[in-house]
Amino acid sequence: MTKGNGEDPKTGSRMERFQQGVRKRTLLAKKKVQSITKDDVKSYLLRNAFVLFTVVAVILGVILGFSLRSYKMSYREVKYFSFPGELLMRMLQMLVLPLIVSSLVTGIAALDSKASGKMGVRAVVYYMSTTIIAVLIGIIIVVIIHPGKGTKENMHREGKIVQVTAADAFLDLIRNMFPPNLVEACFKQFKTNYEKRMFKVDIPSNDTSTVASIISNVSAAMETLTQMKEEMVPVPGSVNGVNALGLVVFSISFGLVIGSMKEQGQALKDFFDSLNEAIMRLVALIMWYAPLGILFLIAGKIVEMEDMGVIGGQLAMYTVTVIIGLLIHAVIVLPLLYFLITRKNPWVFIGGLIQALVTALGTSSSSATLPVTFKCLEEINGVDKRVTRFVLPVGATINMDGTALYEALAAIFIAQVNNFDLNFGQIITISITATAASIGAAGIPQAGLVTMVIVLTSVGLPTDDITLIIAVDWFLDRLRTTTNVLGDSIGAGIVEHLSRHELKNRDAEMGNSVIEENEMKKPYQLISQENENEKPLDSETKM
Repeated sequence: MTKGNGEDPKTGSRMERFQQGVRKRTLLAKKKVQSITKDDVKSYLLRNAFVLFTVVAVILGVILGFSLRSYKMSYREVKYFSFPGELLMRMLQMLVLPLIVSSLVTGIAALDSKASGKMGVRAVVYYMSTTIIAVLIGIIIVVIIHPGKGTKENMHREGKIVQVTAADAFLDLIRNMFPPNLVEACFKQFKTNYEKRMFKVDIPSNDTSTVASIISNVSAAMETLTQMKEEMVPVPGSVNGVNALGLVVFSISFGLVIGSMKEQGQALKDFFDSLNEAIMRLVALIMWYAPLGILFLIAGKIVEMEDMGVIGGQLAMYTVTVIIGLLIHAVIVLPLLYFLITRKNPWVFIGGLIQALVTALGTSSSSATLPVTFKCLEEINGVDKRVTRFVLPVGATINMDGTALYEALAAIFIAQVNNFDLNFGQIITISITATAASIGAAGIPQAGLVTMVIVLTSVGLPTDDITLIIAVDWFLDRLRTTTNVLGDSIGAGIVEHLSRHELKNRDAEMGNSVIEENEMKKPYQLISQENENEKPLDSETKM
């Protein structure tokens, strides 16, 4: 039944309940604000001192950078100016290697194979889902906005592109998963190089004509029979940089073996636990220097930046398109995914990550940000260490949402400036290749540009046109790194929520085993104490 004015009574009661709820919350908020004292403000500022310093450092860095641009500093002067920022990068990169190994080994060893298997599956499903969503967002945004309208003739080009074959790049990815030398994997990655070689090519010819030519002229016959052909062949090579993928695969395997060894592996487990704790304490020390380093990193990059005049209409539209795509993924998709799965407020969780996100923005490297991400998740957001130690190192190596979105978007932009109409099949090819290439993109600055070659080659687009987008890549690289770090962190929160039952069961098992051990030890301790009490006074051992 409805009322005389046609209003549903259920709707009215719902509205009343909603209004009452809003009033209650407003009153509570008002009371909280009124009850805030100076001590509360002081304690809040002390708790969040690092975050506030880091945010202030970013703002000061931007202001300082733009104010120094008018001085037209030389390349040498810029390098000297950004030296404090370089020091921060070196400090963070120094900790990445021991942190990846120790955190993965302890994280995997602390779980049984069944629990770590389930956690691994959840993490991989999350990584693949978010990467595919990011690629789709990139494709939809670039098709709707169409930033590549016009020609590329007046566009500014910058830098040089190294040609890479897609097949060799994927084989290199698999080769790097299994490094032949673990020590070398700490500072080198395998990379296929290309060199020119001459090959003899036999030309099939008629017997009679060959015989006749031999009789007439031996040298002419030799020229007809053989011909030299030049060909580019792949040869083994290497590039400087930590082979994070190989170390991740080794650490996971090593952790699983130590976990299955039970008591025999306890000494190794304790060693890696202590190593992890020591690294995290070093991170806490470096955090005091981080705001200063970030200030000079950002200011130095702005001073070094090319003249803003080179960013024409198409490139400006491309930059705006990438920013919109990354914002949709970081501000809407990832928080929504976190809320739907955990039913918790995502903004409270993201609030605890501000320092990691600002560090990612400053350093432009998800691997270098890894120590700070650990600190934020474990200490501020209270995520279980067994989850962060497993999810974060793997995520920093293979989960690149921002890079995948950027690569798909940039490939279609390059197609647009070349007036190249992509069919549905080619767009699907770009999405698959961008997803796969983002996994191969190491967590180092501007690695996405290298893997971009693979995406463009897959649909026959000119790889030289990557030089059109290099002018703005330093800025977009920072934004996509921040998106990558946010994706890894939210992944850790989601995996912890989904694995909570396994973690509780494991805690219960560990608790029971500790109680059993204590019970076993108690009688021995009592007997030894009794024996000590019963000893006569002259029972000391004589040397």
